[in-house]
Parts: sequence; C-alpha cells; structure tokens
Amino acid sequence: MAWLASIGLMSGTSYDGVDVALIDTNGEEIGRIGPTLYRPYSDEERLLLRNAMASAANLADRAERPGLLADAEDLVTRSHAEAVEAFLAVNGMAPSDIAVVGFHGQTVLHDPGRHLTVQLGQGEALAGRLGIPVVYDFRAADVAAGGQGAPFVPVFHRAMVRLLDQPGPIAVLNIGGVANLTYIDGDAELIACDVGPGNALIDDFVRLRTGHPHDSEGRAAAAGQVDGAAVERVLAHPFFAKAPPKSLDRNAFHHWIAEDAKLAGKSLEDGAATLTALTAAAVARSIGLLPRAPASFIVAGGGI
Repeated sequence: MAWLASIGLMSGTSYDGVDVALIDTNGEEIGRIGPTLYRPYSDEERLLLRNAMASAANLADRAERPGLLADAEDLVTRSHAEAVEAFLAVNGMAPSDIAVVGFHGQTVLHDPGRHLTVQLGQGEALAGRLGIPVVYDFRAADVAAGGQGAPFVPVFHRAMVRLLDQPGPIAVLNIGGVANLTYIDGDAELIACDVGPGNALIDDFVRLRTGHPHDSEGRAAAAGQVDGAAVERVLAHPFFAKAPPKSLDRNAFHHWIAEDAKLAGKSLEDGAATLTALTAAAVARSIGLLPRAPASFIVAGGGI
C-alpha cells in the first residue's frame, strides 16, 4: 500500500488548544513522522469550553446543542480549521498534499455505561472549509459498538512501538487531562484503558485557587506535602480495581475528590502535591491489572 500524508487533530480534556500532527501511513504502519503545530486557546475560548462541559452534563441526546454548546461547537470547528490552515502555510503544503484529516473534536461528555459520548465539532463543515476529506465522530461509533471510545489511540501506539528496537511488553502512558495507557506485547491483543486522573484535577484546583490555568513546572506541588491517607481513600474507589477496558469522563473525579481527599481544607501546595501523587499512584495501581509488568514505559502528554 502507498504511503499517504495524513493529519491528526486533537483537542483534549485539558482544553488548552489544538494539536496538529502529520504522519505518512499506509493505514497499518508509519512511514514518516512529520511536523506538528499547536494552536492555543485564548482565555475566553477556554472559558467557553469549560462552561460548555458543565452544561453538557445533563445531555441525553448526543445531537443536542442547547445554549452555549452551539457556540462552543462553532469555536471548535473554526479553531481546528485555523490550525490546519496555519500548519499548511508554515510547511509550504497545499490541501491537495493531504490525503485525510482525522478530527477528534472536543469531548464534553463521556459516559460509555449509557453508550453516550459527545464531541463538539462539525466534520462536514471542516472538510468543506479545508477542501480535504475529514474522518470524524469515530468515538461515538466505537461506543455504539460496545467500546470505550478510543478506537485509534491503541493502534497508533502499537505502530509507533514497532518503530523501536526494544523488548516488550511496552506500556505507552499518555498523561493528558485524564491519564490513559496502552499495553503492547508483540502480536498479543492490545489492552488499553484510562487509568485515572491526569492533569485535569490539578489544573482545576490551581485555577480555582490562583486563576492560573495549571501548576507551571509542578512548582506548587513540589513545595507541598502529600496526604497519603487521602490518596489511599480515593484509590479505594472501585474504578481503580476494575480490569480494562474502562474509561472515564473528565469530571468524573470531582465528586470523589471533594468527598475523599478533602481538598477544601488544604493549602495550594499541599492540595497540588496530593493530586499529583494521586495521578502517579493511579498509574502504579494499573500495572497490577496487566498480564505482566511492562519492561518499559513510554510517557507522553502534558503531564510528563
């Protein structure tokens, strides 16, 4: 099969911006890893997306766009189009040079237990503006088929790992707003799941205390004391003992943390340290759910 230039777009649960990345692929293997581009969201755009996530909590129909969800979807579509257009301009490429664009959209609600996952973004409108075929809404199709809504990530991770001369099994850990893991052991069946909180709880805690969007360089957490007992109380939740596949909504942790970690009574530093320790402990706990311990981890994402 021929190598085709393919663009992937991502706006994750940290809603900090749009990532653009290019690879040459035949659909099963990676021939070349190309350039990337990042289009950050402004403070006003992040506020709109944050409010959209809050208003999506009670959605029962994934096609509904009440209130500001429609405005947020327009923003997501426009910002992704701008990101691709900037990427093509910077790299001296034309739309005709790209075979396909993969458009994840912005997740605002994820509840596989109800077979419901909602991503903002108008794939047809994006394709029309760019003049490039766009694949989109694949999370919903996966959940409808009984999956957890991440059909491409494990396959991509396996293709990346096959480029390495490294003994397995290998775990690829992505620490985004939620941390997720892919376990790759040769030709054995892939195992993939969310393992617990990534950056989202830390970001939200720091934003509410300081107005800043995240704990830059982990400085607040590094200056604090971990409440180990609080971490253990949160880890007692059944999710952490559940075997994969499994996944979580970005905001699924908030109630547990409010009840079990008692952050309201902690300083900025101690709260950030405890949440950071929880992210690490959840990753460590996930190892016991795998067929055997990974020989190595490849760690990616904003939380590395």
